[in-house]
Amino acid sequence: MKSTLLTRGTLLGTAAVLALGLTACGSDDTSDASAAADMSGTSAAPSSAAGSSAMPASDEPFGAGCAAVPADGEGSFAGMTDDPVATAASNNPALSTLVSAVQAAGLGDSLNSATDITVLAPANAAFEAVPADSLNALLADQAQLTAVLTHHVIEGRLAPDELAGTHTTLNGDQVTIEGSGEDFAVPAAGTVLGQMDAGVICGDVQTANATVYIVDQVLAPPAA
Repeated sequence: MKSTLLTRGTLLGTAAVLALGLTACGSDDTSDASAAADMSGTSAAPSSAAGSSAMPASDEPFGAGCAAVPADGEGSFAGMTDDPVATAASNNPALSTLVSAVQAAGLGDSLNSATDITVLAPANAAFEAVPADSLNALLADQAQLTAVLTHHVIEGRLAPDELAGTHTTLNGDQVTIEGSGEDFAVPAAGTVLGQMDAGVICGDVQTANATVYIVDQVLAPPAA
């Protein structure tokens, strides 16, 4: 699932609401005092309007796993925004195993040409946790590998506030994601190992054609 699932992390900037303060300099004269009072009264409305149009506190990638992403270069968050997801993932050392899996399945071009997708991208450690014989068998079975990798891809870009729920994957099955805010996970039953929930360790990463959520386990399609 390497290069297919990963990839593109397009970073969005954060907007802050600026508070404007008005100070009045005047004489002891009562008319000046009245004018200052009028000014403070009229400044309240613009301040309220600014608050109503404020953007979310942060639209940047979140999660402890984001520390593994390079700070600069093509594999950084900023660098990934310019490339389609498979290419962006190939530039990110944190997703190298996923990229190898995507190449083995021959999915790179289809992932790069897809329009607006969400990728649940297993980090290198997620693949390392799978027993070597099982992982090698999966990588050698292109049909099964394709099914597993496309199970990590959801149609449409999902923002964090849209991530929780049950979604249809490109494999034609469904994946359920639980949580809210910056805390999301796929239940253990939906993972290859089946022992613990798969957590999102770095979320809301943007690429040219995808929103990526890096997860700490490899997911498994529902049993037929």
